[in-house]
Amino acid sequence: MQHIGAFLQEHPQLKFVFTGGKGGVGKTICAAVLAYHFAEQGKRTLLASLNPVHSLTSVFGQDLSGGQVRPVQGVPNLHAVEVDASDVVARYRENIGQRVKEFLKYADIPVDAKPFVDIAVTNPAFEESAMFDKMVDIMLREGQEYDILVFDTAAVANAVRLIGLSKIYGLWLQRMIESRKEALSLRVQLSFRKEKVMEEVKKDPMLADLIAMDERFKAVKRLLVDPNLTAFFFVTLPLALPISVVTRFIKMVRAYDIPVGGVLVNGVIRGEEVEKASGDEYLLNKYQEQAGYLERIQRELGDLVRAFLPLYKSEVHGLDALKQAVDDLFDPDQHWALAQVTG
Repeated sequence: MQHIGAFLQEHPQLKFVFTGGKGGVGKTICAAVLAYHFAEQGKRTLLASLNPVHSLTSVFGQDLSGGQVRPVQGVPNLHAVEVDASDVVARYRENIGQRVKEFLKYADIPVDAKPFVDIAVTNPAFEESAMFDKMVDIMLREGQEYDILVFDTAAVANAVRLIGLSKIYGLWLQRMIESRKEALSLRVQLSFRKEKVMEEVKKDPMLADLIAMDERFKAVKRLLVDPNLTAFFFVTLPLALPISVVTRFIKMVRAYDIPVGGVLVNGVIRGEEVEKASGDEYLLNKYQEQAGYLERIQRELGDLVRAFLPLYKSEVHGLDALKQAVDDLFDPDQHWALAQVTG
């Protein structure tokens, strides 16, 4: 196993870190721990929650809500934001409405544009598109002000759609640009006043929008697939369902060419805790059950495992608890967990 500390030393240029996994496995905790660690190392760090149900405020025990980047009190170099895509959604609605009206006017179609706008903005992927757009904003704009950005993504289904947009978006944009160029070319060919129409075509706002979106997308795509700059860390518990989900999730993310940083195993019961609670049959049974799942993690995910986080007596809440988790995750001696794998 290559410990996460060694992995990060081998990737000194790492700039974009993502955490993901099944719901309830501790993605936000791991994202917060990683961000806390980077800030401790003196790196100006931004932690961004892309989860529709944000938890950073709860984890840090301070108000980080409202969609604005805020300094994390008590942790120098660390800023955080619970991303609110509502402004992007509103901007999308306005932009799409304007473009549909322009298209109908351009095509000389005398119908009410509202039904077309309503259909466009009720697309099931509309929210994911808005969140993806917001993530691109952060990577390209806010990213300039930080040494490293840590993204806490939503549960697997939403995260896959979000990440999947990085590939689908590009294909869609290319097709839309070509279609628009074909339509404009036909308009020039069919017009009597070609010079005047050519001038209008050069200023076509829809084509300009599409080209600008395409350039922006290509810029972020180059960052997302660069293994020197980007790493996706998967979080799992030593339980059957989270392990299965993470195994599938890794294949999905690789299919989108996103570099895999590794797997963080959360909620591992320490052997010493079982010894202290001798006679606690429930804890002993869970500990014995866990050994089988840790063996499975080792067998199926092997070299991708980067670190273990212990199961704490209470939930990780507040800076003291986070600091303890940072020390545990980045302690290179993970023998207390590895011993359970090897027996």
